[in-house]
Amino acid sequence: MPLPSLFISHGAPTLALEDSLTGRFLDALGPVLPRPRAILIASAHMHAAQPVLTTSPAPATLHDFGGFPRELYAVRYPAPGAPMLATHAAGLLRDAGFDATTNAALPLDHGAWVPLLRMYPQADIPVVALSVSPQRDAAWHYALGAALAPLRDDDVLLIGSGGFVHNLGALDWQHAAHPPMPWARDFAAWLAARVTDGDGASARDWRAQAPQALRAHPTPEHLLPLFIAWGAAGGAGTLLHEAWEYGTLALHAFRFDGGA
Repeated sequence: MPLPSLFISHGAPTLALEDSLTGRFLDALGPVLPRPRAILIASAHMHAAQPVLTTSPAPATLHDFGGFPRELYAVRYPAPGAPMLATHAAGLLRDAGFDATTNAALPLDHGAWVPLLRMYPQADIPVVALSVSPQRDAAWHYALGAALAPLRDDDVLLIGSGGFVHNLGALDWQHAAHPPMPWARDFAAWLAARVTDGDGASARDWRAQAPQALRAHPTPEHLLPLFIAWGAAGGAGTLLHEAWEYGTLALHAFRFDGGA
């Protein structure tokens, strides 16, 4: 039976250490999923014009953020890489018309290692990271995910790691428990309904159709991993988790199992 694909909102880097609703959700999520032989995770923080996959046998942990507690910079996620998987995935993408490449020097950025640290703290499952292309649209990323769908039959867990609403300029950093702002809630409700209804066509046109679209995502990189995860399975998604922080940061998570 194919593994599901997942979209996870990774929130702020402090998710790695804090006792939070989303942290506890991720702690519980890993153990209830079928154990994968490897993980392929598309991170909102890894950008390239064309798909790039990591091939390091021991990817480094990148602390690609500033201004957070000192102990966060000491965290390492020493999961092994999976060079053969990355090479195979790049081949699937090239077969589908993508100009995919691999890179052995790239580390795991916090969009990859922070959620994985909570889901699989033993860091004993090989990990490959995949880039997103912010200059490309949602349909392009959905097709990218669809090209990777065969990996689900080979016990590879495909994860898109981003943010369901992500506007750093609108965060109320002084009040983590601030309830969601109406405009952010309206966007999230619209998109969540499209996902759970399996209305991929409308969702992929989110910039034109969703309320407050450009306020919710002034830049698209944190939403694009959703479409990779969705494309890898198709069908409707199941809402696994909903939480809010700082008034506008939506931390939704979805599971995709495929189907019409």
